[in-house]
Amino acid sequence: MSETIANSDQVLIAFLLTLFAGLATGIGSAIAFFAKKTNTRFLSAALGFSGGVMIYLSFVEIFPKSIEILEAEMTVQSAYMLTVVAFFTGMLVIAVIDRLVPDFENPHEHKRVEQMGGEEAAKNKKLYRMGILSALAIAIHNFPEGLATFLAALQDIRLGLPIAIAIAIHNIPEGIAISVPIHHATGSKRKAFLYSFLSGLAEPVGAIVGFFILMPFINDVVFGFLFASVAGIMVFISIDHLLPTAREYGTGHLPLYGLMAGMAIMAISLVFFM
Repeated sequence: MSETIANSDQVLIAFLLTLFAGLATGIGSAIAFFAKKTNTRFLSAALGFSGGVMIYLSFVEIFPKSIEILEAEMTVQSAYMLTVVAFFTGMLVIAVIDRLVPDFENPHEHKRVEQMGGEEAAKNKKLYRMGILSALAIAIHNFPEGLATFLAALQDIRLGLPIAIAIAIHNIPEGIAISVPIHHATGSKRKAFLYSFLSGLAEPVGAIVGFFILMPFINDVVFGFLFASVAGIMVFISIDHLLPTAREYGTGHLPLYGLMAGMAIMAISLVFFM
């Protein structure tokens, strides 16, 4: 058994972090119920912060660690080349998933609370359909995100915790995207929250599937490849989803300040926990 494989306690912690990240869609659902207007400045900075955390960790921690893991089984040059291939494989996988989701149902096309309310009764059927399809689309996106969070935490809790927090912040607007149309279409907060909750469960499901299907085949080479793929997934999510959405919600350089703060805090925290 490879030394990179975690013990049962670390597996549990990794799963709980993934569960926390996934269920953050419920926070977005709650915001949709109780907020009449989205706090756009805070959300913009928070999404920029998440992007900074994930980009910094991907290039400064996860990518080099993948090379280090692979070097135990091959030459330095081969380890680097395989890490590069794995990194872009991760980006390709999440890009294909994103491409398969139609634009008008894409969960990353976020809307503000006030933009999604006040629909007439005649539009309820369309709203309900939009909410259901958004829930399905978000579940599809959340599956690889859950696997990425789980693998990162399994390798190192220092990496898993900030990634879980970043993914959780990222999931809040997705909860809004699901719950608001369903709530306005049905008048049921319970049903709206339920669909939002279920879509978030796709992340821990991704962790469970990854654990039971992949773990029997895990060795240093497989783990190093998967770990580098996580970096690719994180970078794609940040560049294609988090940062553009942060700019949509924010004004001026606020998303950039959030990005810089995320990177700076991660840099400082890694110094203290090395």
